[in-house]
Amino acid sequence: MSKQTKEFDHLKSVDEEQLPVGKNKLKDWTHFAGLYAAEHVAATEFVIGATFVALGAKTSDIILGLLIGNILAVLSWRFITSPIAVETRLSLYTYLNKIAGDSMTKLYNWANVIIFSVISAAMITVSSTAVRFAFDIPAQLNWYPTNAWFVLIVLAVGIVVVSIALYGFNAVSEFSGLCAPWLFVMFTGGAMVLLPALSLDVLDKTIPSNWADFMTLGNQSIWTGINSDGETGIGLVEVIGFGWAANTITHFGLVDMALLRFAKKKNYAYASSTGMMFGHYVAWIAAGIMGAGAAVILGKSIVELDPGDVAYYALGWSGFVIVIVAGWTTAITNLYRAGLAAQAIFSNHSRKKTTIVVGLVTVTIACFPFVFSQILPLLTYAGLLVVPVGAIVFTEHQIFPRIGFTRYWSSYRKLKFSMPAVASWGLGLVFGFGLQALDVISFYYLFIPTWFFTIAMYTFLASRYGAKDSYTEEVKEEALRAETIKRFQEQQAAQEDVQVKDTSMFSKALKFLAISALVASLALACNVMFGSATEAEYIDNRQLFYTYTFICTILYFVLAYWALRRGKIKNATI
Repeated sequence: MSKQTKEFDHLKSVDEEQLPVGKNKLKDWTHFAGLYAAEHVAATEFVIGATFVALGAKTSDIILGLLIGNILAVLSWRFITSPIAVETRLSLYTYLNKIAGDSMTKLYNWANVIIFSVISAAMITVSSTAVRFAFDIPAQLNWYPTNAWFVLIVLAVGIVVVSIALYGFNAVSEFSGLCAPWLFVMFTGGAMVLLPALSLDVLDKTIPSNWADFMTLGNQSIWTGINSDGETGIGLVEVIGFGWAANTITHFGLVDMALLRFAKKKNYAYASSTGMMFGHYVAWIAAGIMGAGAAVILGKSIVELDPGDVAYYALGWSGFVIVIVAGWTTAITNLYRAGLAAQAIFSNHSRKKTTIVVGLVTVTIACFPFVFSQILPLLTYAGLLVVPVGAIVFTEHQIFPRIGFTRYWSSYRKLKFSMPAVASWGLGLVFGFGLQALDVISFYYLFIPTWFFTIAMYTFLASRYGAKDSYTEEVKEEALRAETIKRFQEQQAAQEDVQVKDTSMFSKALKFLAISALVASLALACNVMFGSATEAEYIDNRQLFYTYTFICTILYFVLAYWALRRGKIKNATI
Protein backbone atom coordinates (compact mmCIF):
# COMPACT_ATOMS: atom_id res chain seq x y z
CA MET A 1 0.00 0.00 0.00
CA SER A 2 1.46 3.38 -1.05
CA LYS A 3 2.09 6.19 1.39
CA GLN A 4 -0.51 8.33 -0.38
CA THR A 5 -3.15 5.59 -0.15
CA LYS A 6 -2.55 5.29 3.62
CA GLU A 7 -2.88 9.07 3.93
CA PHE A 8 -6.36 8.88 2.45
CA ASP A 9 -7.59 5.85 4.42
CA HIS A 10 -9.43 7.93 7.03
CA LEU A 11 -11.31 9.82 4.30
CA LYS A 12 -12.58 6.71 2.51
CA SER A 13 -14.91 5.90 5.39
CA VAL A 14 -16.42 9.40 5.43
CA ASP A 15 -19.66 9.87 3.47
CA GLU A 16 -19.02 12.28 0.59
CA GLU A 17 -21.96 14.43 1.73
CA GLN A 18 -19.90 15.36 4.80
CA LEU A 19 -16.89 16.48 2.74
CA PRO A 20 -16.53 19.61 0.61
CA VAL A 21 -17.79 19.05 -2.92
CA GLY A 22 -14.95 17.98 -5.20
CA LYS A 23 -13.99 20.07 -8.22
CA ASN A 24 -15.09 17.30 -10.57
CA LYS A 25 -18.60 17.40 -9.10
CA LEU A 26 -19.25 21.09 -9.80
CA LYS A 27 -22.09 22.09 -12.12
CA ASP A 28 -22.63 24.91 -14.58
CA TRP A 29 -25.38 27.52 -14.33
CA THR A 30 -27.88 25.55 -16.42
CA HIS A 31 -28.25 22.96 -13.66
CA PHE A 32 -29.28 25.64 -11.17
CA ALA A 33 -31.51 27.42 -13.66
CA GLY A 34 -33.46 24.19 -14.16
CA LEU A 35 -33.41 23.27 -10.49
CA TYR A 36 -34.74 26.61 -9.24
CA ALA A 37 -37.23 26.91 -12.08
CA ALA A 38 -38.81 23.53 -11.43
CA GLU A 39 -38.81 23.82 -7.63
CA HIS A 40 -40.42 27.25 -7.60
CA VAL A 41 -42.95 26.63 -10.33
CA ALA A 42 -44.85 24.34 -8.01
CA ALA A 43 -48.36 23.22 -7.22
CA THR A 44 -48.38 25.68 -4.31
CA GLU A 45 -48.41 28.51 -6.86
CA PHE A 46 -52.10 27.69 -7.41
CA VAL A 47 -52.70 28.19 -3.68
CA ILE A 48 -50.58 31.34 -3.38
CA GLY A 49 -52.32 32.83 -6.42
CA ALA A 50 -55.61 32.46 -4.52
CA THR A 51 -53.99 33.74 -1.31
CA PHE A 52 -53.25 37.15 -2.83
CA VAL A 53 -56.89 37.36 -3.82
CA ALA A 54 -58.01 36.45 -0.28
CA LEU A 55 -55.54 38.96 1.23
CA GLY A 56 -57.03 41.72 -0.89
CA ALA A 57 -54.01 42.88 -2.89
CA LYS A 58 -54.49 45.37 -5.74
CA THR A 59 -53.48 44.61 -9.32
CA SER A 60 -50.84 47.37 -9.47
CA ASP A 61 -49.35 46.24 -6.15
CA ILE A 62 -49.15 42.64 -7.37
CA ILE A 63 -47.38 43.57 -10.61
CA LEU A 64 -44.84 45.94 -9.02
CA GLY A 65 -44.56 44.46 -5.53
CA LEU A 66 -43.87 40.90 -6.62
CA LEU A 67 -41.25 42.15 -9.08
CA ILE A 68 -39.35 44.02 -6.36
CA GLY A 69 -39.77 41.28 -3.75
CA ASN A 70 -38.50 38.53 -6.02
CA ILE A 71 -35.52 40.60 -7.17
CA LEU A 72 -34.60 41.04 -3.49
CA ALA A 73 -34.88 37.26 -3.03
CA VAL A 74 -32.49 36.63 -5.96
CA LEU A 75 -29.99 39.12 -4.53
CA SER A 76 -30.25 37.39 -1.14
CA TRP A 77 -29.22 34.07 -2.70
CA ARG A 78 -26.36 35.75 -4.53
CA PHE A 79 -24.86 37.81 -1.72
CA ILE A 80 -25.79 35.86 1.42
CA THR A 81 -26.02 32.16 0.52
CA SER A 82 -23.80 31.69 -2.52
CA PRO A 83 -20.50 33.14 -1.17
CA ILE A 84 -20.49 30.82 1.85
CA ALA A 85 -21.61 27.79 -0.17
CA VAL A 86 -18.99 28.27 -2.91
CA GLU A 87 -16.12 29.13 -0.55
CA THR A 88 -16.70 26.15 1.76
CA ARG A 89 -18.38 23.64 -0.62
CA LEU A 90 -20.28 22.38 2.44
CA SER A 91 -23.97 22.00 3.17
CA LEU A 92 -25.33 24.10 6.02
CA TYR A 93 -25.72 20.96 8.13
CA THR A 94 -22.04 20.04 7.88
CA TYR A 95 -20.84 23.63 8.32
CA LEU A 96 -23.01 24.15 11.38
CA ASN A 97 -21.47 21.11 13.04
CA LYS A 98 -18.03 22.75 12.72
CA ILE A 99 -19.07 25.94 14.48
CA ALA A 100 -21.91 25.06 16.85
CA GLY A 101 -21.10 21.62 18.19
CA ASP A 102 -22.85 18.33 17.83
CA SER A 103 -25.74 19.01 20.23
CA MET A 104 -27.10 22.15 18.56
CA THR A 105 -26.47 20.74 15.11
CA LYS A 106 -28.59 17.67 15.87
CA LEU A 107 -31.37 19.81 17.30
CA TYR A 108 -31.33 22.08 14.25
CA ASN A 109 -31.12 19.19 11.83
CA TRP A 110 -34.11 17.53 13.48
CA ALA A 111 -36.03 20.77 12.94
CA ASN A 112 -35.01 20.73 9.26
CA VAL A 113 -35.98 17.08 8.84
CA ILE A 114 -39.45 17.89 10.16
CA ILE A 115 -39.86 21.12 8.16
CA PHE A 116 -38.75 19.72 4.81
CA SER A 117 -40.51 16.41 5.31
CA VAL A 118 -43.79 18.21 5.91
CA ILE A 119 -43.26 20.53 2.92
CA SER A 120 -42.47 17.51 0.75
CA ALA A 121 -45.52 15.67 2.14
CA ALA A 122 -47.74 18.64 1.31
CA MET A 123 -46.52 18.62 -2.28
CA ILE A 124 -47.16 14.87 -2.58
CA THR A 125 -50.69 15.50 -1.30
CA VAL A 126 -51.17 18.27 -3.88
CA SER A 127 -50.03 15.96 -6.68
CA SER A 128 -52.45 13.34 -5.41
CA THR A 129 -55.38 15.79 -5.60
CA ALA A 130 -54.94 15.91 -9.37
CA VAL A 131 -55.07 12.13 -9.62
CA ARG A 132 -58.07 12.14 -7.27
CA PHE A 133 -59.84 14.61 -9.56
CA ALA A 134 -59.11 12.49 -12.63
CA PHE A 135 -60.56 9.33 -11.06
CA ASP A 136 -63.52 11.08 -9.42
CA ILE A 137 -62.40 10.26 -5.89
CA PRO A 138 -64.18 12.47 -3.30
CA ALA A 139 -62.34 15.58 -2.09
CA GLN A 140 -60.46 15.01 1.15
CA LEU A 141 -61.71 17.82 3.41
CA ASN A 142 -60.96 16.33 6.84
CA TRP A 143 -57.58 16.27 8.56
CA TYR A 144 -57.49 12.50 8.00
CA PRO A 145 -58.04 10.49 4.75
CA THR A 146 -61.57 9.22 4.17
CA ASN A 147 -60.98 7.15 1.05
CA ALA A 148 -58.70 4.11 0.69
CA TRP A 149 -58.07 4.86 -3.00
CA PHE A 150 -56.74 8.31 -2.08
CA VAL A 151 -54.23 6.68 0.27
CA LEU A 152 -53.10 4.32 -2.50
CA ILE A 153 -52.66 7.27 -4.86
CA VAL A 154 -50.55 9.10 -2.27
CA LEU A 155 -48.37 5.99 -1.87
CA ALA A 156 -47.88 5.70 -5.64
CA VAL A 157 -47.01 9.39 -6.06
CA GLY A 158 -44.73 9.26 -3.02
CA ILE A 159 -42.76 6.29 -4.36
CA VAL A 160 -41.80 8.35 -7.43
CA VAL A 161 -40.65 11.27 -5.26
CA VAL A 162 -38.55 9.10 -2.94
CA SER A 163 -37.03 7.14 -5.84
CA ILE A 164 -35.72 10.27 -7.58
CA ALA A 165 -34.51 11.94 -4.36
CA LEU A 166 -32.52 8.79 -3.53
CA TYR A 167 -30.12 9.35 -6.40
CA GLY A 168 -28.89 12.69 -5.11
CA PHE A 169 -28.19 16.08 -6.63
CA ASN A 170 -27.66 14.94 -10.21
CA ALA A 171 -31.00 13.12 -10.39
CA VAL A 172 -32.83 16.02 -8.72
CA SER A 173 -31.32 18.60 -11.10
CA GLU A 174 -31.89 16.43 -14.20
CA PHE A 175 -35.54 15.81 -13.34
CA SER A 176 -36.05 19.49 -12.57
CA GLY A 177 -34.32 20.56 -15.77
CA LEU A 178 -36.56 18.24 -17.77
CA CYS A 179 -39.76 19.62 -16.23
CA ALA A 180 -38.92 23.33 -16.00
CA PRO A 181 -39.47 24.41 -19.67
CA TRP A 182 -42.82 22.59 -19.80
CA LEU A 183 -43.95 24.12 -16.50
CA PHE A 184 -43.17 27.61 -17.84
CA VAL A 185 -45.30 26.99 -20.92
CA MET A 186 -48.19 25.47 -18.98
CA PHE A 187 -48.51 28.27 -16.42
CA THR A 188 -48.23 30.95 -19.11
CA GLY A 189 -50.55 29.10 -21.48
CA GLY A 190 -53.13 28.43 -18.76
CA ALA A 191 -53.40 32.14 -17.97
CA MET A 192 -53.79 32.97 -21.65
CA VAL A 193 -56.55 30.37 -22.02
CA LEU A 194 -58.66 31.63 -19.09
CA LEU A 195 -58.08 35.38 -19.50
CA PRO A 196 -60.82 35.57 -22.21
CA ALA A 197 -63.31 33.97 -19.80
CA LEU A 198 -62.61 36.74 -17.30
CA SER A 199 -62.71 39.40 -19.99
CA LEU A 200 -66.09 38.20 -21.20
CA ASP A 201 -67.42 38.30 -17.66
CA VAL A 202 -66.11 41.78 -16.80
CA LEU A 203 -65.60 43.63 -20.10
CA ASP A 204 -68.09 41.75 -22.31
CA LYS A 205 -65.37 41.07 -24.87
CA THR A 206 -62.85 38.25 -25.29
CA ILE A 207 -59.68 40.25 -24.74
CA PRO A 208 -58.72 43.53 -23.05
CA SER A 209 -58.08 46.21 -25.67
CA ASN A 210 -55.28 47.95 -23.79
CA TRP A 211 -53.38 48.13 -20.49
CA ALA A 212 -56.16 50.14 -18.87
CA ASP A 213 -58.64 47.38 -19.75
CA PHE A 214 -56.32 44.77 -18.21
CA MET A 215 -56.02 46.81 -15.01
CA THR A 216 -59.79 47.16 -14.86
CA LEU A 217 -60.15 43.42 -15.38
CA GLY A 218 -57.66 42.68 -12.61
CA ASN A 219 -59.12 45.18 -10.14
CA GLN A 220 -62.70 44.01 -10.65
CA SER A 221 -62.30 40.24 -10.89
CA ILE A 222 -58.93 39.13 -9.47
CA TRP A 223 -56.93 41.48 -7.23
CA THR A 224 -59.69 43.79 -6.05
CA GLY A 225 -57.99 45.40 -3.06
CA ILE A 226 -60.68 43.93 -0.77
CA ASN A 227 -59.86 40.87 1.35
CA SER A 228 -62.07 37.87 2.09
CA ASP A 229 -63.53 39.69 5.13
CA GLY A 230 -64.69 42.59 2.96
CA GLU A 231 -62.05 44.98 4.31
CA THR A 232 -59.16 46.85 2.67
CA GLY A 233 -56.41 44.35 1.90
CA ILE A 234 -52.63 44.33 1.92
CA GLY A 235 -50.64 47.04 0.11
CA LEU A 236 -47.43 47.35 -1.91
CA VAL A 237 -45.08 47.04 1.10
CA GLU A 238 -46.71 43.80 2.23
CA VAL A 239 -46.62 42.31 -1.28
CA ILE A 240 -42.89 43.11 -1.56
CA GLY A 241 -42.33 41.49 1.84
CA PHE A 242 -44.34 38.43 0.86
CA GLY A 243 -42.25 37.93 -2.30
CA TRP A 244 -38.96 38.40 -0.42
CA ALA A 245 -39.86 36.39 2.66
CA ALA A 246 -41.36 33.39 0.87
CA ASN A 247 -37.95 31.69 0.70
CA THR A 248 -36.18 33.01 3.79
CA ILE A 249 -35.57 29.40 4.81
CA THR A 250 -33.33 28.85 1.81
CA HIS A 251 -31.52 32.20 1.35
CA PHE A 252 -31.30 34.08 4.68
CA GLY A 253 -31.57 30.71 6.44
CA LEU A 254 -28.74 29.35 4.22
CA VAL A 255 -30.43 25.99 3.64
CA ASP A 256 -29.63 26.29 -0.08
CA MET A 257 -25.95 25.92 0.69
CA ALA A 258 -26.84 22.26 0.06
CA LEU A 259 -27.52 23.12 -3.60
CA LEU A 260 -25.19 26.06 -4.30
CA ARG A 261 -22.12 24.23 -2.94
CA PHE A 262 -22.11 22.54 -6.37
CA ALA A 263 -21.91 25.87 -8.24
CA LYS A 264 -18.69 26.62 -10.12
CA LYS A 265 -19.11 30.35 -9.49
CA LYS A 266 -20.90 32.51 -6.93
CA ASN A 267 -22.74 34.29 -9.73
CA TYR A 268 -24.59 31.07 -10.54
CA ALA A 269 -26.90 32.03 -7.67
CA TYR A 270 -28.46 34.48 -10.13
CA ALA A 271 -29.93 31.37 -11.76
CA SER A 272 -32.43 31.46 -8.90
CA SER A 273 -34.11 34.17 -10.98
CA THR A 274 -35.64 31.44 -13.14
CA GLY A 275 -37.58 30.33 -10.09
CA MET A 276 -38.32 33.81 -8.78
CA MET A 277 -39.09 35.71 -11.99
CA PHE A 278 -40.82 32.95 -13.92
CA GLY A 279 -42.00 30.90 -10.96
CA HIS A 280 -43.00 33.24 -8.19
CA TYR A 281 -43.62 36.28 -10.36
CA VAL A 282 -45.16 34.97 -13.59
CA ALA A 283 -46.65 31.81 -12.03
CA TRP A 284 -48.25 33.64 -9.08
CA ILE A 285 -49.83 36.16 -11.44
CA ALA A 286 -50.82 33.41 -13.89
CA ALA A 287 -52.28 31.32 -11.05
CA GLY A 288 -54.40 34.27 -9.98
CA ILE A 289 -55.74 34.67 -13.52
CA MET A 290 -56.34 30.93 -13.86
CA GLY A 291 -58.07 30.73 -10.49
CA ALA A 292 -60.33 33.68 -11.24
CA GLY A 293 -61.12 32.29 -14.71
CA ALA A 294 -61.98 28.85 -13.33
CA ALA A 295 -64.12 30.50 -10.66
CA VAL A 296 -66.11 32.33 -13.36
CA ILE A 297 -66.65 29.11 -15.32
CA LEU A 298 -67.69 27.16 -12.20
CA GLY A 299 -69.61 29.98 -10.57
CA LYS A 300 -67.58 29.75 -7.36
CA SER A 301 -65.18 31.93 -5.38
CA ILE A 302 -61.49 31.45 -6.20
CA VAL A 303 -60.73 30.54 -2.57
CA GLU A 304 -63.13 27.58 -2.81
CA LEU A 305 -61.17 25.87 -5.60
CA ASP A 306 -58.40 23.30 -5.19
CA PRO A 307 -55.42 23.02 -7.58
CA GLY A 308 -57.09 20.20 -9.51
CA ASP A 309 -60.14 22.35 -10.33
CA VAL A 310 -58.08 25.33 -11.48
CA ALA A 311 -55.61 23.28 -13.52
CA TYR A 312 -58.29 21.28 -15.30
CA TYR A 313 -60.27 24.30 -16.51
CA ALA A 314 -57.06 26.07 -17.57
CA LEU A 315 -55.28 23.19 -19.27
CA GLY A 316 -57.61 20.22 -19.66
CA TRP A 317 -55.88 16.87 -19.15
CA SER A 318 -52.52 18.64 -19.17
CA GLY A 319 -53.76 20.31 -15.99
CA PHE A 320 -53.69 16.99 -14.18
CA VAL A 321 -50.12 16.52 -15.34
CA ILE A 322 -49.00 19.99 -14.22
CA VAL A 323 -50.34 19.55 -10.69
CA ILE A 324 -48.61 16.17 -10.43
CA VAL A 325 -45.30 17.32 -11.94
CA ALA A 326 -45.25 20.67 -10.10
CA GLY A 327 -45.87 18.83 -6.84
CA TRP A 328 -43.16 16.30 -7.61
CA THR A 329 -40.45 18.85 -8.45
CA THR A 330 -40.88 20.68 -5.13
CA ALA A 331 -41.35 17.50 -3.10
CA ILE A 332 -38.20 15.89 -4.53
CA THR A 333 -35.95 18.89 -3.77
CA ASN A 334 -37.26 19.21 -0.22
CA LEU A 335 -36.99 15.49 0.43
CA TYR A 336 -33.37 15.68 -0.77
CA ARG A 337 -32.78 18.46 1.79
CA ALA A 338 -34.52 16.44 4.52
CA GLY A 339 -32.35 13.43 3.68
CA LEU A 340 -29.20 15.55 3.97
CA ALA A 341 -30.29 16.86 7.37
CA ALA A 342 -31.08 13.33 8.58
CA GLN A 343 -27.74 12.06 7.29
CA ALA A 344 -25.98 14.81 9.25
CA ILE A 345 -27.71 13.49 12.39
CA PHE A 346 -27.00 9.81 11.69
CA SER A 347 -23.57 10.32 10.18
CA ASN A 348 -22.74 6.60 10.32
CA HIS A 349 -25.46 5.94 7.73
CA SER A 350 -25.47 6.92 4.06
CA ARG A 351 -27.69 9.68 2.69
CA LYS A 352 -29.62 7.08 0.67
CA LYS A 353 -30.55 5.13 3.81
CA THR A 354 -31.64 8.23 5.71
CA THR A 355 -33.59 9.46 2.67
CA ILE A 356 -35.47 6.15 2.48
CA VAL A 357 -36.48 6.36 6.15
CA VAL A 358 -37.41 10.05 5.90
CA GLY A 359 -39.25 9.31 2.65
CA LEU A 360 -41.39 6.62 4.27
CA VAL A 361 -42.36 9.00 7.06
CA THR A 362 -43.03 11.77 4.53
CA VAL A 363 -45.35 9.60 2.44
CA THR A 364 -47.23 8.60 5.60
CA ILE A 365 -47.69 12.28 6.54
CA ALA A 366 -48.87 13.01 2.97
CA CYS A 367 -51.87 10.74 3.52
CA PHE A 368 -53.32 13.36 5.88
CA PRO A 369 -54.82 16.26 3.87
CA PHE A 370 -54.52 18.84 6.68
CA VAL A 371 -50.79 19.14 5.89
CA PHE A 372 -51.44 20.86 2.57
CA SER A 373 -54.10 23.19 3.96
CA GLN A 374 -51.59 24.51 6.53
CA ILE A 375 -48.59 24.82 4.21
CA LEU A 376 -48.47 28.64 4.09
CA PRO A 377 -48.40 29.15 7.91
CA LEU A 378 -45.79 26.39 8.09
CA LEU A 379 -43.51 28.11 5.55
CA THR A 380 -43.84 31.44 7.34
CA TYR A 381 -43.04 30.13 10.82
CA ALA A 382 -40.33 27.81 9.50
CA GLY A 383 -38.57 30.80 7.96
CA LEU A 384 -38.51 32.65 11.27
CA LEU A 385 -37.25 29.50 13.00
CA VAL A 386 -34.34 29.01 10.59
CA VAL A 387 -33.20 32.61 9.97
CA PRO A 388 -31.30 32.99 13.31
CA VAL A 389 -29.22 29.92 12.47
CA GLY A 390 -28.41 31.39 9.06
CA ALA A 391 -27.33 34.57 10.85
CA ILE A 392 -24.98 32.60 13.11
CA VAL A 393 -23.30 30.90 10.15
CA PHE A 394 -23.09 34.19 8.23
CA THR A 395 -21.46 35.84 11.24
CA GLU A 396 -18.92 33.06 11.68
CA HIS A 397 -17.94 32.94 8.02
CA GLN A 398 -18.19 36.53 6.82
CA ILE A 399 -17.90 38.79 9.85
CA PHE A 400 -15.44 37.06 12.19
CA PRO A 401 -12.42 37.14 9.82
CA ARG A 402 -13.06 40.85 9.21
CA ILE A 403 -13.06 41.80 12.91
CA GLY A 404 -10.12 39.68 13.97
CA PHE A 405 -12.07 36.72 15.38
CA THR A 406 -11.17 33.12 14.51
CA ARG A 407 -13.45 31.16 12.22
CA TYR A 408 -14.24 27.60 13.50
CA TRP A 409 -13.02 28.57 17.00
CA SER A 410 -15.59 26.27 18.60
CA SER A 411 -14.27 23.19 16.81
CA TYR A 412 -10.70 24.19 17.66
CA ARG A 413 -11.71 24.20 21.32
CA LYS A 414 -13.37 20.81 20.70
CA LEU A 415 -16.67 21.99 22.16
CA LYS A 416 -19.54 19.54 21.86
CA PHE A 417 -21.97 22.25 22.92
CA SER A 418 -21.56 25.87 21.79
CA MET A 419 -23.33 28.08 24.32
CA PRO A 420 -23.00 31.24 22.16
CA ALA A 421 -24.67 29.51 19.20
CA VAL A 422 -27.48 27.91 21.21
CA ALA A 423 -28.15 31.07 23.22
CA SER A 424 -28.10 33.28 20.11
CA TRP A 425 -30.56 30.99 18.33
CA GLY A 426 -32.87 30.99 21.35
CA LEU A 427 -32.64 34.75 21.84
CA GLY A 428 -33.22 35.28 18.13
CA LEU A 429 -36.42 33.23 18.28
CA VAL A 430 -37.63 35.13 21.37
CA PHE A 431 -36.84 38.43 19.64
CA GLY A 432 -38.53 37.49 16.34
CA PHE A 433 -41.68 35.98 17.80
CA GLY A 434 -41.75 38.76 20.40
CA LEU A 435 -41.89 41.36 17.62
CA GLN A 436 -44.73 39.38 16.09
CA ALA A 437 -46.65 39.31 19.37
CA LEU A 438 -46.17 43.06 19.80
CA ASP A 439 -47.16 43.64 16.16
CA VAL A 440 -44.31 46.13 15.75
CA ILE A 441 -43.74 45.56 12.03
CA SER A 442 -45.34 43.55 9.25
CA PHE A 443 -44.94 39.82 9.79
CA TYR A 444 -43.34 39.49 6.34
CA TYR A 445 -40.35 41.60 7.44
CA LEU A 446 -39.68 40.03 10.83
CA PHE A 447 -36.77 38.03 9.43
CA ILE A 448 -34.70 41.20 8.84
CA PRO A 449 -34.44 42.58 12.41
CA THR A 450 -34.25 39.00 13.72
CA TRP A 451 -31.25 38.34 11.45
CA PHE A 452 -29.37 41.46 12.57
CA PHE A 453 -30.24 40.89 16.24
CA THR A 454 -28.87 37.33 16.11
CA ILE A 455 -25.66 38.54 14.43
CA ALA A 456 -25.11 41.03 17.25
CA MET A 457 -25.86 38.45 19.96
CA TYR A 458 -23.61 35.77 18.48
CA THR A 459 -20.71 38.19 17.97
CA PHE A 460 -20.96 39.39 21.57
CA LEU A 461 -21.34 35.94 23.14
CA ALA A 462 -18.66 34.30 20.97
CA SER A 463 -16.20 37.02 21.98
CA ARG A 464 -16.73 36.00 25.61
CA TYR A 465 -16.22 32.29 24.97
CA GLY A 466 -13.01 32.26 22.94
CA ALA A 467 -13.65 33.52 19.40
CA LYS A 468 -11.14 36.37 19.91
CA ASP A 469 -8.34 33.98 20.89
CA SER A 470 -5.55 32.88 18.56
CA TYR A 471 -5.50 29.27 17.30
CA THR A 472 -2.38 29.22 15.14
CA GLU A 473 -1.68 25.49 15.25
CA GLU A 474 -5.32 24.52 14.80
CA VAL A 475 -5.64 26.80 11.77
CA LYS A 476 -2.58 25.14 10.21
CA GLU A 477 -4.08 21.70 10.84
CA GLU A 478 -7.37 22.78 9.26
CA ALA A 479 -5.53 24.04 6.16
CA LEU A 480 -3.57 20.78 5.96
CA ARG A 481 -6.78 18.73 6.22
CA ALA A 482 -8.38 20.82 3.46
CA GLU A 483 -5.37 20.20 1.21
CA THR A 484 -5.49 16.46 1.96
CA ILE A 485 -9.18 16.32 1.06
CA LYS A 486 -8.47 18.20 -2.17
CA ARG A 487 -5.77 15.70 -3.20
CA PHE A 488 -8.00 12.78 -2.21
CA GLN A 489 -10.80 14.09 -4.40
CA GLU A 490 -8.40 14.64 -7.29
CA GLN A 491 -7.36 11.01 -6.99
CA GLN A 492 -11.00 9.91 -6.92
CA ALA A 493 -11.78 12.08 -9.95
CA ALA A 494 -8.93 10.56 -11.94
CA GLN A 495 -10.49 7.12 -11.48
CA GLU A 496 -13.91 8.19 -12.73
CA ASP A 497 -15.18 7.84 -16.28
CA VAL A 498 -14.80 10.90 -18.49
CA GLN A 499 -18.13 12.58 -19.15
CA VAL A 500 -18.58 13.48 -22.80
CA LYS A 501 -21.37 15.74 -23.98
CA ASP A 502 -23.76 14.11 -26.44
CA THR A 503 -23.62 16.19 -29.64
CA SER A 504 -25.04 13.64 -32.07
CA MET A 505 -27.47 14.87 -34.72
CA PHE A 506 -30.16 12.43 -33.59
CA SER A 507 -30.09 13.76 -30.03
CA LYS A 508 -30.19 17.32 -31.33
CA ALA A 509 -33.21 16.39 -33.43
CA LEU A 510 -34.95 14.91 -30.38
CA LYS A 511 -34.34 18.09 -28.40
CA PHE A 512 -35.55 20.24 -31.31
CA LEU A 513 -38.76 18.25 -31.62
CA ALA A 514 -39.32 18.41 -27.85
CA ILE A 515 -38.96 22.20 -27.89
CA SER A 516 -41.22 22.34 -30.94
CA ALA A 517 -43.94 20.57 -28.92
CA LEU A 518 -43.69 23.33 -26.31
CA VAL A 519 -43.79 26.05 -28.97
CA ALA A 520 -46.89 24.41 -30.46
CA SER A 521 -48.58 24.44 -27.03
CA LEU A 522 -47.80 28.12 -26.62
CA ALA A 523 -49.09 28.83 -30.13
CA LEU A 524 -52.36 27.06 -29.29
CA ALA A 525 -52.69 29.23 -26.16
CA CYS A 526 -52.06 32.37 -28.22
CA ASN A 527 -54.77 31.23 -30.62
CA VAL A 528 -57.24 30.98 -27.73
CA MET A 529 -56.37 34.43 -26.39
CA PHE A 530 -55.92 36.39 -29.62
CA GLY A 531 -57.92 34.35 -32.13
CA SER A 532 -61.29 34.25 -30.39
CA ALA A 533 -63.47 37.11 -31.60
CA THR A 534 -66.65 35.70 -30.06
CA GLU A 535 -67.56 33.56 -27.07
CA ALA A 536 -68.40 30.63 -29.36
CA GLU A 537 -64.99 30.84 -31.03
CA TYR A 538 -63.36 31.06 -27.62
CA ILE A 539 -65.01 27.85 -26.42
CA ASP A 540 -64.02 26.02 -29.65
CA ASN A 541 -60.42 27.27 -29.50
CA ARG A 542 -60.19 26.38 -25.81
CA GLN A 543 -61.27 22.81 -26.54
CA LEU A 544 -58.72 22.65 -29.37
CA PHE A 545 -56.06 23.78 -26.92
CA TYR A 546 -57.07 21.15 -24.36
CA THR A 547 -56.82 18.31 -26.90
CA TYR A 548 -53.63 19.13 -28.75
CA THR A 549 -51.70 20.52 -25.79
CA PHE A 550 -52.15 17.20 -24.02
CA ILE A 551 -50.70 15.44 -27.08
CA CYS A 552 -47.82 17.95 -27.11
CA THR A 553 -47.24 17.31 -23.41
CA ILE A 554 -46.86 13.57 -24.00
CA LEU A 555 -44.56 14.21 -26.97
CA TYR A 556 -42.40 16.64 -25.00
CA PHE A 557 -41.74 14.31 -22.08
CA VAL A 558 -41.10 11.28 -24.31
CA LEU A 559 -38.68 13.15 -26.59
CA ALA A 560 -36.92 15.13 -23.84
CA TYR A 561 -36.43 12.03 -21.68
CA TRP A 562 -35.21 10.04 -24.70
CA ALA A 563 -32.60 12.72 -25.40
CA LEU A 564 -31.54 12.71 -21.74
CA ARG A 565 -31.17 8.93 -21.70
CA ARG A 566 -29.13 8.97 -24.92
CA GLY A 567 -26.66 11.33 -23.27
CA LYS A 568 -26.32 9.00 -20.28
CA ILE A 569 -25.82 5.93 -22.44
CA LYS A 570 -23.15 7.66 -24.49
CA ASN A 571 -21.28 8.71 -21.34
CA ALA A 572 -21.50 5.18 -19.97
CA THR A 573 -19.89 3.72 -23.10
CA ILE A 574 -17.01 6.19 -23.44
